[in-house]
Amino acid sequence: MRWFSTLLLTLPALAFSSGASAASVDGLHIYSASSGSGKATVMLVHGWTCDSSSWDAQVPVLASRYRVITIDLPGHGRSDAPKDGTFTMDLFARAVEAVRAEAGADKIVLIGHSMGAPVIRQYARLFPKHVAGLVAVDGPLDMRGFGEGFKPPSLAGAEGLKAREGMIHGMFTPNTPPALQEKILAMMLKAPEATADGAMRSILDPELRKADVTPMPALAIWAGTNTQIPNVEETKKVLPHYSQTQVAGTGHFVMMEKPEEFNRLVTSFVDTLSH
Repeated sequence: MRWFSTLLLTLPALAFSSGASAASVDGLHIYSASSGSGKATVMLVHGWTCDSSSWDAQVPVLASRYRVITIDLPGHGRSDAPKDGTFTMDLFARAVEAVRAEAGADKIVLIGHSMGAPVIRQYARLFPKHVAGLVAVDGPLDMRGFGEGFKPPSLAGAEGLKAREGMIHGMFTPNTPPALQEKILAMMLKAPEATADGAMRSILDPELRKADVTPMPALAIWAGTNTQIPNVEETKKVLPHYSQTQVAGTGHFVMMEKPEEFNRLVTSFVDTLSH
């Protein structure tokens, strides 16, 4: 939940790609790309106002072992946005399902960064038979109590743009390389303001705070600067096969800041699922 707290505190072309898919949900074209092959299929789900380029340091490495699918969620990257500006976790989860079905993958390991964590948890609720495992990257899988009492600010107009810039800068550490900061800032500010506002509201949906049990194996990889790591035993009440770790010296974009360590953690987890 630290990534979300960061937002509150700061408020005042992929390698080896085999091409885009034809998946759609509610008439919206959903961009995705598939790389590599292997017994396991891994889908990488980006975070709030990001896109599939978040995973550029993962795709070539993971594709040497598995089939890897990247997706741009509705309203993000090269995917269409709902015309009425309404974004929900169900819409995001159904977009993931459309891509999975179009790819012909039976079970998938879902890796979700930031907002992508509640997206993959919601997917596991709606389509459990297609989930082999879940990996959350500095984002919450256990949403009980998440965001209660918080009213999101307007993210539209000049002041909204300043708020977004502040949020993004709050995701970095003093050690985050300037070039990486610039890349992330450009990526996230490219998202339309309707996406920024609507996707933020989708995260705060009270329906996501249910205490239902998600039985699949789950791993959380937290930023090294995160001081709000959840209690494992408490989390196991809703995710009984949950474990977690931290990557020292990283800010919110763990997979971009220390890709080699991150990739090792992911491959270790995915490989255990096939045994």
